[in-house]
Amino acid sequence: MKKLALFVFVALLSVSMEAQLQTPQPSPSSKLKQTVGLTEVVVEYARPSMRGRKVFGDLVPYGDLWRTGANQNTKVTFSDDVTVDGQEMKAGTYALYTKPGESSWEVIFYADANNWGTPREWDDSKVAAKTTVEAYQMPMAVETFTITIDDLHNNGATLGMIWENAYVGVKFEVPTLAKAQKSIDAVMAGPGANEYYSAASYYYEEGKDLAKAKEWIDKAVEMRPEAFWVMRRQSLIYAKLGDKKGAIEAAKRSMKVAEEAGNSDYVELNKKSLKEWGAL
Repeated sequence: MKKLALFVFVALLSVSMEAQLQTPQPSPSSKLKQTVGLTEVVVEYARPSMRGRKVFGDLVPYGDLWRTGANQNTKVTFSDDVTVDGQEMKAGTYALYTKPGESSWEVIFYADANNWGTPREWDDSKVAAKTTVEAYQMPMAVETFTITIDDLHNNGATLGMIWENAYVGVKFEVPTLAKAQKSIDAVMAGPGANEYYSAASYYYEEGKDLAKAKEWIDKAVEMRPEAFWVMRRQSLIYAKLGDKKGAIEAAKRSMKVAEEAGNSDYVELNKKSLKEWGAL
């Protein structure tokens, strides 16, 4: 009987431990993702609501540093370098701080994005960009704090903040032209060494057209003469084609470059092949 009571007690205890109280958060978390041109922008923030309170000038005093949301500081992540008001910011994650005013807001992108609210000690060296933008009066009240990414175009967008009767927008620029041109140049120039190497390796492994594999691996070696692993693959393809002389020459080059690079694994692989082909 005692064992049964103990069993029931343990079972009830485990159920009570697994059950967790769930209630709505007063400032629920939100995550906004947006592609701007070719750049990924992510905003993570908590969204407080008015709930009958006066916000700006009261709940959020004018001129005071604000976390721009609730709970942990709001985070903005850019996948590429971007520009805000002529100030270049490196790709990465930033805390978004603001100093709201009646007619304008100061907006700050801060390099330390791991604060609960505002930093205990402000460090000006961590300010990645700072700008002042006009505050517009909305014709209606917005109950819940909202961040938007609007006015999208290929080379930038506007990071908007709306709450109560106020709207502010921070324009930022992304490097779409440079990224697109780099992509165009790479594609129009044809495959690179890695593509030729991958294609040749696939044909070699699958026993497909070895003449084509040889053509591709030769181009890869020409583009990457320092890549001993590419020359190693070249030697194997030559050997499979029956070109022992070419295989030996490629293996010797691969071994020499591998020795210079301090890669003992490829040195041993090439030595083994050279012995097999009667060159050592």
